[in-house]
Amino acid sequence: MDDLFTPHGTGEQPEPMPEMREPLAARMRPESLDEVAGQQHLLAPGKLLRRAIEADRFSSLIFYGPPGVGKTTLAYVIARHTSAYFVMLNGVQSNKSEMQDKIAQARTRWALHRQRTILFVDELHRFNKAQQDVLLPHLEHGTVRFIGATTENPFFAINSAMLSRSQIFPLQPVEQEDTAALLRRAIADTQRGLGDLHPVVDEDALQHLAAKADGDVRKALTALEVAVLSTPPGPDGSPHITLAEAEESIQQKAVKYDRVGDAHYDTISAFIKSMRGSDPDAALYWLATMLHAGEDIRFIARRIVICASEDVGLADSNALRVALDAARAAEMVGMPEARIPLAHATVYVATAPKSNSAYMGINAALQDVQQGKTLAVPDHLATPTRKKLARLRGATEEETTYQYAHDHGEDHYVPQAYLPEGRVYYHPTGNGLERRIGERMAYLRSLHEQGGAPPEGKD
Repeated sequence: MDDLFTPHGTGEQPEPMPEMREPLAARMRPESLDEVAGQQHLLAPGKLLRRAIEADRFSSLIFYGPPGVGKTTLAYVIARHTSAYFVMLNGVQSNKSEMQDKIAQARTRWALHRQRTILFVDELHRFNKAQQDVLLPHLEHGTVRFIGATTENPFFAINSAMLSRSQIFPLQPVEQEDTAALLRRAIADTQRGLGDLHPVVDEDALQHLAAKADGDVRKALTALEVAVLSTPPGPDGSPHITLAEAEESIQQKAVKYDRVGDAHYDTISAFIKSMRGSDPDAALYWLATMLHAGEDIRFIARRIVICASEDVGLADSNALRVALDAARAAEMVGMPEARIPLAHATVYVATAPKSNSAYMGINAALQDVQQGKTLAVPDHLATPTRKKLARLRGATEEETTYQYAHDHGEDHYVPQAYLPEGRVYYHPTGNGLERRIGERMAYLRSLHEQGGAPPEGKD
């Protein structure tokens, strides 16, 4: 068979070339569920996926998560555990004809040997709708057991017909302690790991590799192998890996960010929530993440403007002006200087007092309107023509007289109804400058509640 790789005992395995050894990450690929690093939310005893694998009761699975968390490895382990033949396709390279060949082989394999086939498709999101549709009838009839892997949110990247036939399991970045445990196992293992070289790895070096791998066990194992193989043996014949060797062996961590996927939405969400939560340090970090990844500065500026109005609001109305000025300045100067006005506005919004009273008020008013609670305009607020019609209907002169606020006292205020039911949508907070607004509104509302005979008014 021409599969990219096949588990031992489940198909043909190509002979390794002389003097060649598989990379450490490939040699340490787990052969049982208990050897899988992390993913305990799926594989701990009693969890759904583990029960389904152990009972050999599953049909189609989709694994979703960032690179290096073990999607391919888990599919490989499932094949071994269920004694299935493993066939791997790639969403970028495979075509319709190749898929049909693999499915035909799976049908023959079942007919001759009663052996099931697991068809694993890596980068499933790269398949177009027509390619995904090729698989559907074979998933329905159980010709193959399908496992797909994707780094993109399947609810956006995979068509609904395939989603409805599959169970989706999100895989998470492997925790640092789980990565460190795997590295220790690789150091000690004389059969598959580096144990035959007797490396001595300092604990701070091992933890550095585990931390900088950022949940990617493949990256951690590769860096460990580079460190061990490139360090000359010491007087005792063993390579000694210190923190310095570890720092040289693992590459600078790449920023995990894509401008159309989950990282895009998660990062902007963290940015906004950090400003709302008055944490300028976190807000600057998430801003730096987006700028480093090449995010559109206009998109960032728009979110700062929205946050300035939604979350700072009347507690400091100057925040909106700062955000608008920063948006214009960033677009005018472009990167890399745009980072300066954007940071200026970010810190201002993050450190400003907060109030969402105007935001909550408009939402409440819109909800009433959308629910059909449309109120009639009071007669005294209507146009002169409408007032005449109201009088013809029997409205009194007093009911149709509008009081001009600027004609009344130092406050330029006269109590009169502007809503027929006197509803309240704006509730000022005591934060920042809005405290003064709240005090004034409380005073004016008290005057309104006292009532009294309205002075003579005009249209």
